[in-house]
Amino acid sequence: MLSSATAPELPAFISDTPGLGRRMACWLYEGILLFGVVFLAGYLFSTLSQTRNALDNRHALQAFVFVVFGIYFVWFWAHGQTLAMKTWNIRLVDRNGQRVTQLRALGRYVLSWIWFLPPLAAVAPFHLSAGEIVVITIGWVAVWALLSRFHPQRQFWHDALAGTRLVTSLPLSR
Repeated sequence: MLSSATAPELPAFISDTPGLGRRMACWLYEGILLFGVVFLAGYLFSTLSQTRNALDNRHALQAFVFVVFGIYFVWFWAHGQTLAMKTWNIRLVDRNGQRVTQLRALGRYVLSWIWFLPPLAAVAPFHLSAGEIVVITIGWVAVWALLSRFHPQRQFWHDALAGTRLVTSLPLSR
């Protein structure tokens, strides 16, 4: 048996699901942090592709940013937390409370696009204004978030489909 002096320090977990307000605050903070990721990815893409106009190579840039986001999220989720999740004391684990594999994190990344793709696909044929698209997207995000109330453990449904769950993580005491 290992003594506490030689045992590796592991973060403490509380098995409960963080509240919806805290998860959505973390989600919003993550979106703010992603502005930096988008800026760096856009700069790298435009430098490598010698793109002078933002509308040139637009679809290639979108695909590049999608891949960069995937790398960002898969890397951090496989290690348990993104910076926003650390700030809000939220950790991603699998159904058994273990660290998430990169493959499972990739599956969660793909499934997490349920937050945005349905409203964007629904409004595409109607040529709506940007304001109308924002309202519809925010409405869908609110509905999707509230649907977590129907999950037995109050998890988001993309987490249930990916075999992951969000738990409260106690900060390490120093």
